[in-house]
Amino acid sequence: MLTTVSASLGSMSAGADELVARAKKIHERVITLDTHVDISPDNFTPQTNYLTTPDTQVDLPRMEAGGLDAAFFIVYVGQGPLTEEGYAAAYKAAMEKFDAIHWMTEQLAPERIALALTAEEVRDIASSGRRVALIGVENAYPMGLDLANIARFAERGARYMSLAHNGHSQFSDSNTGEIREGGMRYGGLSELGRQAVVEMNRVGVMIDLSHPSKDATMQIMALSRAPVIASHSSARGLENNPRNMDDEQLLALKANGGVIQTVAFRSYLNGKKHAAWRTEYDALMRKVGAEMGIEVLADRRQVFMMNPSDRATYLDRIRPVRARVDELSNQMSAPPVDVADFVDHVDYLVTKIGVDHVGISSDFDGGGGVEGWNDADETFNVTLELVRRGYTEAEVAKLWSGNLLRVLEEVQAVAKTLRRETTIDSAPL
Repeated sequence: MLTTVSASLGSMSAGADELVARAKKIHERVITLDTHVDISPDNFTPQTNYLTTPDTQVDLPRMEAGGLDAAFFIVYVGQGPLTEEGYAAAYKAAMEKFDAIHWMTEQLAPERIALALTAEEVRDIASSGRRVALIGVENAYPMGLDLANIARFAERGARYMSLAHNGHSQFSDSNTGEIREGGMRYGGLSELGRQAVVEMNRVGVMIDLSHPSKDATMQIMALSRAPVIASHSSARGLENNPRNMDDEQLLALKANGGVIQTVAFRSYLNGKKHAAWRTEYDALMRKVGAEMGIEVLADRRQVFMMNPSDRATYLDRIRPVRARVDELSNQMSAPPVDVADFVDHVDYLVTKIGVDHVGISSDFDGGGGVEGWNDADETFNVTLELVRRGYTEAEVAKLWSGNLLRVLEEVQAVAKTLRRETTIDSAPL
């Protein structure tokens, strides 16, 4: 009996080793592309940057160690007042983030990372061994009322843009209208938002559905002549969160030819499981902090309301507490949301709309990350879980980047056609 059990265990181990080895080869061959990584200009300075490993989930060493080939770095500005002053301040903040990404790729480390504007450039840069940077705009609020800013943002490298974030913009209702904001403002898109869809098609910028309301996303897909994306959303059929897409939206997305980039955001994957873990984790943080003589805020929302400098100071102060709690976390009774929960959503989406319409995103440095994929250096674990569940190399390649790059190519092809039509229509008879 002992011999039989030992042989069986040895066989299981050999099978596991073989699976890991196969997954590693696949991970090395495919282009891994994360469509949503938030940034702060504070981490793009000569003193603190993506070479000096700041307190972020993504930097160049982590991308290289984890085999994360490409990422959309995000020009995000939170929703503010719909006034000239608000638009001006938001535009300035957006330009600072554009400048930061260009500085990284053009001055800080051009030999290690380069900016891509097309799918072909993504492939060429990745094949050279460098990391690939792309730019996405989260919230069109900084464009104000001037639709010409769509082309200006595209010239600076923007390759996707959402028309709203948390709070209704001048272009679109936000999904937050389901739970606050006093309900919806426009019933979907504003007239300016409808015009923006046409202009984004013309310029060749992918339209991102991840934050606008359901009505807005359905109207966008009806209006758009090009495929669209949801840059960081998961399946509402598994987790009833307004940030996720329901089956009606998903089927419309499939008909549109678009792609949903499954997001590794704990509460969007399994809210109940995450809430139980978070309650226990936060209590442990406060307990250990008290033992170490370091105050840990009882309400985590206070941290997000701090200005960037104060937040950085606070996070640095509690770093020893976090390190100790991480050592003790295996004693917690509530399990964290993990890579398996994340791939559960991938499975659901693939079953519902097909593998050609699903992708991958982290929302790193914006609240994203799960156990097993909480930093860019753990990126391989996603590929491993996909291979463990039976996805082929061709399917893994589609999920990691192939589908998104296909949409980018189609959007840019539609833009060329639209510009040609405009030229013909405006030609003298």
